[in-house]
Amino acid sequence: MAIQHATDSTFKGMVQTEGVTVVNFWASWCGPCRMFAPVLEEFEREAKGSIKVVKVNVDDNPATSSQFQIMSIPTTLIFKDGKLLYKESGILPKHVLKQHTASN
Repeated sequence: MAIQHATDSTFKGMVQTEGVTVVNFWASWCGPCRMFAPVLEEFEREAKGSIKVVKVNVDDNPATSSQFQIMSIPTTLIFKDGKLLYKESGILPKHVLKQHTASN
């Protein structure tokens, strides 16, 4: 499974599923977002399909960004079975992603 891209209209259906979903709010002009992208891609590869990774472009999807009060990017949300469990802004090390997805 590859990283998926959600829109305002597809977001709800992408995260309200069984299992763990990691959501990354980003923008193409955001330097830290570009730095975080390879970490997220490596995390997704290592998860081998057991964890869904979804990206949301804040410029193209203002409703979803507003719904989750995204004030800075990158911001990462972690959902389990459609429920928000964790929210953090900034570049997260891969071990933090693993920690918050494994314990859920």
